[in-house]
Amino acid sequence: MHPFDSERALQHAQDAIRDTEHSAERLITESFADLWRAFEIVRDTFQNGGHLHACGNGGSAADAQHFVTELVVRLDSHSKRRPLPATALSTDTSILTAAANDLGFDRIFARQIEARVQPRDLVLLISTSGNSHNLLVAAEAARLRLARTIALLGHDGGALKPLVDCAVVVPSDNTQRIQEVHTLVLHLWCEWLDPVFT
Repeated sequence: MHPFDSERALQHAQDAIRDTEHSAERLITESFADLWRAFEIVRDTFQNGGHLHACGNGGSAADAQHFVTELVVRLDSHSKRRPLPATALSTDTSILTAAANDLGFDRIFARQIEARVQPRDLVLLISTSGNSHNLLVAAEAARLRLARTIALLGHDGGALKPLVDCAVVVPSDNTQRIQEVHTLVLHLWCEWLDPVFT
């Protein structure tokens, strides 16, 4: 006998759908201006010849890589959109481990930003808590490089919210739900980018 039966699994799925739907509805109805403004910054970055650099920790690192993949390749298999220049700062293990070892874990993204980011670029920071210290340091590094910054956050936005040009904050205290709505936001941005760059 499995410790979790199909009925409990179905209840878990239904609870997740309900909670995610509630968080997404609140975000879109209460914070659509922030959602759209962040998208405009992404769009303007590419229109002005800039490059998007995305970073996060753990699941948020995976979200950053996911978004970059959709930008470079495409989300919709029928899309004719051109590839957009984007890089995930969590993918080069040699840089990450050298920076963590030599400079400290707080500098793993900031060091790359100092090396790569130009004033017309954009840095996207993804965090469910908004309090990851290496992202706070990365936001400051981006500011010093005169680059734009946006963030996908959760809870109340944390310490990162006031450090970026625009923050999209998912109104939830549940990490799973925040991550699920972050994915929705990233997919919305991809959908909105398609007609602009096709």
